[in-house]
Amino acid sequence: MKEIIVLDRNIGNGHKPFIIAEMSGNHNQSLDRALAIVEAAAKSGAHALKIQTYTADTMTLNIENPDFVINDKDSLWKGNSLYKLYQQAYTPWEWHKPIFDRARELGMIPFSTPFDETAVDFLEELDIPMYKIASFENNDIPLIKKVASTGKPMIISTGMATVAELDETVRAAREAGCKDLILLKCTSTYPATPENTNISTIPHMRELFDVQVGLSDHTMGIGVAVASVALGATVIEKHFTLSRAEGGVDSAFSMEPEEMKALVIETERAWQAMGQVTYGPTEKEKASLKFRRSLYVAKDIKVGERFTNENIKVIRPGYGLEPKYYDRILQSVSNKDMKAGTPLSWEHLL
Repeated sequence: MKEIIVLDRNIGNGHKPFIIAEMSGNHNQSLDRALAIVEAAAKSGAHALKIQTYTADTMTLNIENPDFVINDKDSLWKGNSLYKLYQQAYTPWEWHKPIFDRARELGMIPFSTPFDETAVDFLEELDIPMYKIASFENNDIPLIKKVASTGKPMIISTGMATVAELDETVRAAREAGCKDLILLKCTSTYPATPENTNISTIPHMRELFDVQVGLSDHTMGIGVAVASVALGATVIEKHFTLSRAEGGVDSAFSMEPEEMKALVIETERAWQAMGQVTYGPTEKEKASLKFRRSLYVAKDIKVGERFTNENIKVIRPGYGLEPKYYDRILQSVSNKDMKAGTPLSWEHLL
């Protein structure tokens, strides 16, 4: 599988998972809070900081008829019009540069999700190194072509998309110039439940489209993300906030700093544990071989004395004959005097 290089970071199975902290609207319309989120994400060990680039007018119409109002009974945003929600959640475009600059200063890769062509043009002026397409836009072929035409790496979330739709999306991106593509398994509910996440799709998606695959994770905690790494995920994206208790449009399903720190650590451990198919002792295990069981003299034995289950035992350590020879030894006699604690070897048998 082709590795992808973004600035100084390699993304692929040969490298620890690439962790993205998604700010979204958790800045609560405060630039100071946005910069504090950047700093907390860097301190937590996240490798990238992502925001979203849109305005309410580029997302929808300022209309409150039923089509434009969220009425899903389980939605965090029930009762909001789309326009008012996006007014509340959007990141002012004049904030982008200070947010990106701070992320770079702290060693993270800053990038964004554009939601229309004007956002792409704006982000190109800021020279971001990669782009993200959100699940709700993975069917927006004109937008995908526009982003792909930049030639920069693209990450596309796959929430709600059928295989046929994803095939169309991937083909459009590649034909428009995208050479480095990552798909993220995503469940577009907020929050998502583990039961509805289906991360077994990750290896299938990787084989089907021959791309790096990761997880855009809206579940609570880190368990789903860690498990996805064991299935081959090379990228993990999680919404991030300073504190869920402080509220915000996405705070209910966002990670706090200590959780993000745990995510970074545990996904790397999962990646390290993958290794390769192997049997027998590893190099590190070889020193432990001496603590396996083996055959030892348990009571003093005289020359010519028969071995019995009283005078030999299968015990630790492992310097004697292997336990599989126990029954054979019981049919033999000793050819020398031996003290208790002597490891048995073939030279002790008549």
